[in-house]
Amino acid sequence: MPERVPERVVAPHGEYNNRIQKFERTLFRTESLHHRIGNAKLATVVVGLVLAWFSLSRHLFSAYWLLLAVGIYALLAIQHEKILRRSTNAKTAVAFYRRGISRIEGHWAGTGESGERFRDAKHPYSDDLDLFGKGCLFELLSTARLPMGENTLADWLRFPSPIPVVLARQQLVAELRDNIDLRETLALIGTELRVRLNPESLTQWTEGAATLSSRSIRILIAALSVAAVAGLIFYLATLNYVPLLLILVIETLIYARLHKEAERIVSGISANAEGLILFSQILTRIEEEPFASEPLRQFTAALKSGGSTSSQAIRKLARLVFWIDARDSVIGRFLDVTMLYTIQAAFAADAWRKQWGARMRAWCQIVGDMEALLSLATYLFEHPNDPFPEFPSDGNVEGNATVASQPLFDGEELGHPLIPASQCVRNSIRLDEQTRILLVSGSNMSGKSTFLRTVGINAVLANAGAPIRGKALRLSPFVIGTRIHISDSLQEGRSNFYTEILRIRQVFESTNGERPLLFLFDELLEGTNSKDRRIGADGLIRALLERGAIGIVTTHDLALTEITHSLGPIARNAHFQDFVEDGQMRFDYKLQEGVVAKSNALELMRLIGLKV
Repeated sequence: MPERVPERVVAPHGEYNNRIQKFERTLFRTESLHHRIGNAKLATVVVGLVLAWFSLSRHLFSAYWLLLAVGIYALLAIQHEKILRRSTNAKTAVAFYRRGISRIEGHWAGTGESGERFRDAKHPYSDDLDLFGKGCLFELLSTARLPMGENTLADWLRFPSPIPVVLARQQLVAELRDNIDLRETLALIGTELRVRLNPESLTQWTEGAATLSSRSIRILIAALSVAAVAGLIFYLATLNYVPLLLILVIETLIYARLHKEAERIVSGISANAEGLILFSQILTRIEEEPFASEPLRQFTAALKSGGSTSSQAIRKLARLVFWIDARDSVIGRFLDVTMLYTIQAAFAADAWRKQWGARMRAWCQIVGDMEALLSLATYLFEHPNDPFPEFPSDGNVEGNATVASQPLFDGEELGHPLIPASQCVRNSIRLDEQTRILLVSGSNMSGKSTFLRTVGINAVLANAGAPIRGKALRLSPFVIGTRIHISDSLQEGRSNFYTEILRIRQVFESTNGERPLLFLFDELLEGTNSKDRRIGADGLIRALLERGAIGIVTTHDLALTEITHSLGPIARNAHFQDFVEDGQMRFDYKLQEGVVAKSNALELMRLIGLKV
């Protein structure tokens, strides 16, 4: 298991600033060269026009000398393109490292991919714990360039991984932490490309059966295309249209027979050429990386097996998709019948997937895993004091690893990763066989909900193989169930209370799995009266404890805190305190033992001018 990450000789902030300064110097030089070469191109054009006038009008020298001006202009244009590419890369790198500094300083919200497409109101905790959306955990973590990387990272956050997988992932994240050059290169790849790539649909297409695989028919179609060109030339030379007409009749019959199937094949490729080019460039970079650990070396070996590398195969598919997309042009539509354009493209597509299609899923998985690992490695590099969680063992077996058989969540100075470090208040908590439920009281805005989210989001990070925000975290394997944010559903005609108990039932059903449940309930049963809330909460908590769950319940109803008396020593009260200072309500957000001593609700009402 990776140990706590040591303090770095060069702080991440300083490392990023050094690289920004380097690329800004490059940007300054390239901008200067850009203007100078632009002026040189303009001067070459002017000189060329003057020479052309003297040559063609005055006949002072041969027009062949104009080729010299054309050659000089071509060389300048090539050099200019290189300079512009370097300038673009420098701008991209500066933006990349500035986003990194924004993440370090806590000003990152709205600067990355939000993962909005992964939001699911029915998921047992993703909405409550702010996993997806602007300013949420996915945006903080993700540096993925491709959909497969985003998909993999989202899956790691939504679905707890087996402990052996988590421990192996921690090792890989620790290895990749300092590989800034790899992350930089991937960030600079294909910055101008417009990506459209659906990995799941693309994989399904590549794994489909090749229905146009007859070699003889493919040769016949190619021969007919050549014959059509020859027939057209023959017609133009002799005005004899009979051979061309005969060839077009045969092609029309073949078109009618195969076009529908060909169209189905070529339309099934759910990617554009630019997206596939970006995919191939990232594959190339991974193939070339000399990784130290055996699992990462296996990644590169899998990408280079089978005679040709994965990047070469994807580049061939990208070229094929480029020609397929071109069939929608005016020329492409004209050639569709005369040259059987779509049918020939379909034969080429089927030939490609027959040769490489079975490997596409593995390539997508490797790139997805690598991009997700690099996202976590970036977070670890930028937050060097955040340790990996530990999974203590007492002999119980999960997969090929031993884990704790009794539920445990022992967090020391846990903080919320979405709150800037300068504002984050940290709290410790321990849930185990002796204390299986913590009932937290306190007023609104005192920090109860944030505390629940802090516990939950750190459990999510732990289950994903990521470092946590805190001094230390020791825990057993859990499934997570939350009920923190609930509102009325006008569309479905459901009240707040009914929506809440439906969610609680969903969480309760999570206790049927192999892992124990970590439940986090905010203002439990707040939609009913105090008496029913007291009875209902008591029964629900007892049922959850009987099924081996542990968890935290918050409330501002002090009557609910009396449940701990009937549950005995496995239940403990804690609270967040608020106080009035200089005519304002203030909070310290520090978790304290026992039931909250007082309520400031009436005083708060008076502060805002209500006469109570």
